[in-house]
Amino acid sequence: MPVAAVAAMSSLERMKPRHPRRFLAGFALLLSAAAAAAAPLRVLYFTKSSGFEHSVIKQDNGNPSYSEKVLEKLGRREDIVFTTSKDGSLFSPEYLAQFDVLLFYTSGDLTTTGTDRYPGITVQGLHALFDYVANGGGFVGLHACSDTFHTQERGGGNNPRRLLRYRNYGEHADPFARMLGGEFIRHGPQQVATATVTDRKFPGFDGFGDELKVMEEWYTLKDFRPDLRVLLLMQTAGMEGGDYARPPFPLAWARPHGKGRVAYNAMGHREDVWDSAYFQSMLTGMLKWAGKRVEAELTPNLEQVAPGHATLQPPPPEVKQ
Repeated sequence: MPVAAVAAMSSLERMKPRHPRRFLAGFALLLSAAAAAAAPLRVLYFTKSSGFEHSVIKQDNGNPSYSEKVLEKLGRREDIVFTTSKDGSLFSPEYLAQFDVLLFYTSGDLTTTGTDRYPGITVQGLHALFDYVANGGGFVGLHACSDTFHTQERGGGNNPRRLLRYRNYGEHADPFARMLGGEFIRHGPQQVATATVTDRKFPGFDGFGDELKVMEEWYTLKDFRPDLRVLLLMQTAGMEGGDYARPPFPLAWARPHGKGRVAYNAMGHREDVWDSAYFQSMLTGMLKWAGKRVEAELTPNLEQVAPGHATLQPPPPEVKQ
């Protein structure tokens, strides 16, 4: 046999996998990951309001809400399939397994019927939600999502006894707030204010500079988890109203939760915010990151960018026990 042919055969022998079963299994995993990346991102947009129902998620005689119309266009552009629901009774391990990411724009105690009259999440459904995220699912919350399952508050509607919100509970905070990474306290009047972009490398948070200066209903928040990767910071100096008499605090963030990925953005009250390129960019980036389509730096930066985050505003006189 010619020397060249022997050399070629030897080269082929060296390329053969020593453990063909492992090689085939690894190759199958690569194919599976590639197929998942090529498939549309499947997102459940859950908008049940057991508390206050925002106008951007309110449906008119079964017609899509304002935000749903925005998401329909966004989905076509970004290869995302949105399924919208207000029915909490659907929550089960099998139901949630259909989706790559859960997108929540909710309020109140979701285990109750409450304001919008849609069925609440059962106890088993709530466990399914927590298990879904902890076991690797994606979760993104918008605006009123932080006004959901308040610590030491239960029942539907809008609880008027809110003095308990003006403290940090840490590890004793409600499990939903701990999963999300923070909890809503209150908001003042809508106004033009500044939010600083603290991580322009996070997916969707580049392209619009170092800050956003817009009209919005700005939430005040608390009980921030120490592992937050803060993405937006509320600049409170000069804001109107006693609700903002406190140091700068996080408005948007990302964090790991078990094997899952969680992100939150407190913006999204106004229709013009939903229409904006910056909000749609941030939302798309958070969804794709939570759905494991893209990666991001997650080193916690809470203490670095918001050292006064635990200092809360004093409660106003009208807040009851």
